[in-house]
Amino acid sequence: MPSFKTYGLTYLKGMAMGAADIVPGVSGGSIALIAGIYQQLLDSINGFNIQNLSLLKSFQIKEFYARVNGTFLLCLVSGILTSIFSLSGVITYLIDEHPIPLWSFFSGLILVSAFLILKDISRWTFGVVIAVAIGTAFAWWVTNLPPTTTPNDYWFTFVAGAIAICAMILPGISGSFILLILGQYQRILQAVLDKDFLTLALFASGCLVGILSFSRVVSYLLRKFHSATIGLLSGFMLGSVNELWPWKIGTSWRTSSSGEQTPFLTENILPTDYMAQVNKAPELGWAIGAFFFGIGLVLLIEWLASKLQQE
Repeated sequence: MPSFKTYGLTYLKGMAMGAADIVPGVSGGSIALIAGIYQQLLDSINGFNIQNLSLLKSFQIKEFYARVNGTFLLCLVSGILTSIFSLSGVITYLIDEHPIPLWSFFSGLILVSAFLILKDISRWTFGVVIAVAIGTAFAWWVTNLPPTTTPNDYWFTFVAGAIAICAMILPGISGSFILLILGQYQRILQAVLDKDFLTLALFASGCLVGILSFSRVVSYLLRKFHSATIGLLSGFMLGSVNELWPWKIGTSWRTSSSGEQTPFLTENILPTDYMAQVNKAPELGWAIGAFFFGIGLVLLIEWLASKLQQE
């Protein structure tokens, strides 16, 4: 029987997922995989099927709640929403004012996590190696896609939610970054800050449709081709580091909803060239410190998880 401590940890893991999903380039799915709740999350989502939903017709609420692992989902979603509504301003501030340490932190976190996950593959085959390579190449390609101009109509808000949520449950491919590519990131973030519940409800409806469909695909692949799928998911994480590279220069600009000039397209550059091209200090010391802090945090989580399993 799960304890209060277990559900408290699930809530904190949800907060970590929510914080990650706010940042373009970081996936909540990566955090779920790192935190050891990825399979449980997929199983819970897949619990929303016709058979279980039919229980609601006969008002078997308790049975339905148990079959979808309701307490786990409630704790996780509560943590995600807590982060989204409480940390949106903080994350936006860090992206604007301290991007180099922030991206360095997530680079360390994602890289060490990918290698820890790969370490758990017991049998390496040629297929697994190919899966890692494909995942890495695909994520690298996705993170090089330019943002597009898309309609701000309500129907597209629904579509954007359905597409973005698929990325949010895929480690390494950020739902926020997909929203950025779709030209909807600023709009959804502004809707959160403005408490625009109509836009958020449409977006959430799209997310619901997308996640209920796509989670079944991922679950099938994990069940039938476990090692190759883990390799593919880890490759997604490795390839996503291209987007997390801390030193970037804007190559194309656009005017945001607040009237500010923000980068539309960026290009990775070396820290040694950053001062000359951007006229800002590369903050190499802060970047290295944040990078190793991200690594240390994951290793600490891994150690605490092993201790909890031994209890």
